[in-house]
Amino acid sequence: MFIELVKSFILGIVQGITEWLPVSSTGHMLLVDEFLKLNFPKDFTDMFFVVIQFGSILAVCVLYFDKLNPFSRHKDKTQKRHTWMLWEKVVIACIPAGVVGILLDDLIHDLLYGPLVIAVALIAYGILFIILENSNPHPTTTSLEKLSFRKAFLIGVFQMLSLIPGTSRSGSTILGAVFLGCERSVAAEFSFFLAIPVMLGASGLKMLKYGLAYTSAEIGVMLVGTITAFVVSLVVIRFFMNYIRKHDFKVFGWYRIVLGILVLLYFGVLA
Repeated sequence: MFIELVKSFILGIVQGITEWLPVSSTGHMLLVDEFLKLNFPKDFTDMFFVVIQFGSILAVCVLYFDKLNPFSRHKDKTQKRHTWMLWEKVVIACIPAGVVGILLDDLIHDLLYGPLVIAVALIAYGILFIILENSNPHPTTTSLEKLSFRKAFLIGVFQMLSLIPGTSRSGSTILGAVFLGCERSVAAEFSFFLAIPVMLGASGLKMLKYGLAYTSAEIGVMLVGTITAFVVSLVVIRFFMNYIRKHDFKVFGWYRIVLGILVLLYFGVLA
């Protein structure tokens, strides 16, 4: 049992780091699991990878509590109205991926969860990040208040691409938002907020499919992974927001390309 808790701790670290960076948390989790292999039934492992994302969601809620809270006593009527509008934009942006995810979740998992798909997605989106940054985009949306409902929905359409493992939910939404004219910090924050309903819904769906009868060992593993993901996410989100205020996304693009090639080599796809 101790070994499984250590594995869960490591996976929590991976989740907390990769959920918010545009490098694909699902892809990293699946690849790390190739080496660690949780000693639990496959159905539980699949559910575990999704449920520990709750720790990452909680980190966003803690860090951005005031910005996301429309009832804050520190806000005037205008600020509260902007907060409600932000939540409306988040809900609208979640519709495309939410509908497709519910309808095609099992099909996507059965057909696309493999090293080749992960590697191709890592490389393809890495190239897109580099191309986008080389085009020297000039943002027209410099705050969340200026983000239109139409643009929010289109970002949600880009988020559908994250259903493909290796794509990255944050990667697809940030890439889409910057392509649509959002400033990097606006793109990143909106991506964080989109994660709240999307990941809560995904976690709830997986738990319902698996059932609610857990052994003490399963509960312990989920708690360790979730708490670890929460703590690590707090650090990573702060780092990421400070980083992109001074740098572009090219380093993540190159990282994705290198990792994708290593995945192809490791799994013998290029052999």
